[in-house]
Amino acid sequence: MRSLPTLDLAVIAVYLLAMLLVGFYFSRRNKSTEQFTKASGSIPGWALGISIYATFLSSNTFLGVPGKSFGTNWNAFVFSISMPLAAWAAAKYFVPFYRHTGEVSAYTHLEHRFGAWARTYAVICFLLTQLARMGSIFFGIALSLQALTGYSMKFIILAMGICIIIYTVLGGIEAVIWTEVVQGIIKTFGALLILYIIITNMPGGVSKIVDIGHQDNKFSLGSYLPDLKHSTFWVVLLYGFFINLNNFGMDQNYVQRYHTASSSQQAVKSIWLCVVLYVPVSLLFCVIGSSLYAYYQVHPELTEILRHQVAVERLSPGASATEIARVAAALKPEDYGDKVMPNFMVTKIPAGLVGLIVSAILSAAMSTISSGMNASATVFSEDIYKRYFKPDITDKQTMNLLHMATIVAGVAGIIAGIAMIGVKSVLDIWWQLSGIFAGGMLGLFLLGIISKQTRNHEAIIAITVGILVIIWMTLSPLLPENYGWIRNTLHQNMVIVIGTLTIFLTGIIVTRLRQKSIAASAIPLNK
Repeated sequence: MRSLPTLDLAVIAVYLLAMLLVGFYFSRRNKSTEQFTKASGSIPGWALGISIYATFLSSNTFLGVPGKSFGTNWNAFVFSISMPLAAWAAAKYFVPFYRHTGEVSAYTHLEHRFGAWARTYAVICFLLTQLARMGSIFFGIALSLQALTGYSMKFIILAMGICIIIYTVLGGIEAVIWTEVVQGIIKTFGALLILYIIITNMPGGVSKIVDIGHQDNKFSLGSYLPDLKHSTFWVVLLYGFFINLNNFGMDQNYVQRYHTASSSQQAVKSIWLCVVLYVPVSLLFCVIGSSLYAYYQVHPELTEILRHQVAVERLSPGASATEIARVAAALKPEDYGDKVMPNFMVTKIPAGLVGLIVSAILSAAMSTISSGMNASATVFSEDIYKRYFKPDITDKQTMNLLHMATIVAGVAGIIAGIAMIGVKSVLDIWWQLSGIFAGGMLGLFLLGIISKQTRNHEAIIAITVGILVIIWMTLSPLLPENYGWIRNTLHQNMVIVIGTLTIFLTGIIVTRLRQKSIAASAIPLNK
């Protein structure tokens, strides 16, 4: 660890100050809930597209994808390959649907379709997903900044959280979107800068990186065998399609943005712009991970130092040098992948440029967390408070409620981030938690949209069965060995796939059985 030079600290301070000033600037316009939640439908499609791209390009991508590529291969990029198909479904079906309803919450229509329970269930799933997302992002940014500054991860999470809460509360969705436009550009530039520095410091340059990558199979997208028990190409492809369908189709972060566009055409344009930007940039982060792997292969002394640091962190204070050496020797690249980029920044990136890259990482965290806070506050206001406590709330009272709910969401995210300190992989924990919380929500949504004949009680049966399956898939691996026969052996990324299909197909089957029963009872009996 080291203290950042004054120049780097100045760059970071200027960036944070600029974000706060943006919040203050837009606070002058946030005089109504329509402005706070929808920006009065004034955002152009190109800005909205960069905003959605910046939300996707969180610190989970900035730090997690290089960490996974360093430790394994390019299997994580398969997630991005699934995006175009999910984007097509969103552009063709979801955007017209939401723009037609005009409802700022993505979940209001579920009450019209199945009843209040369905709306509340989806909101709970969404809020839990946001909690996991914000927590994992706070953790990821703290992991990086700790290596650079020496400050504790808890302090970093608290300081970051306070800054994000202030500008999100002040500026509303319009401030979030326009800061994300700037942040998306900063993040992309930061990634290119990191790759350039790695290559220029690499003996042998690009050709050496390619040689080592081919030799150690670092460019593979994963196994193509029909295996759903490990993170194969097919597992990540299925996970990516379902989670991206959930993102574009019913995640409040994205649905709320559709309403900020000046027209449906601009909203559709924003989705495709996001895909065009995110897919190649996510590949760029895989390239960064493989390049870092090659760099550390030709500098084994840096690898040993990094292993030693990780071993010290894992052991209790006062561990002997022998014990530290034993644990360090047993570590594999996937055990310390998330720490490689911060370590490289500490040792090899010159003063001044570190501040720019840290600002890029900060922007990666701030864009996603701020949008999550705003979206969480919106659904709490629309789907919980107005629905169950005070339907006739005034616009001024709603604004106060939105501000308070934003603060509560931010504090909850801070607590979740602190709770995640010590996890092995930030990308793994985010993928696992999002799959668990989003599966039921997506299955219910698809059932309501596709199966027009499904009624309330059939949806309840479907959700009940789906929740039981998701709980079994999530918790059964923790069972003792003597209960191994009832364990779920599928990869955890399959939870959202199986959970969604279980809810949807159960609803379809129960609906068909009801229709057959009605048809049979309508046939007159022969005397």
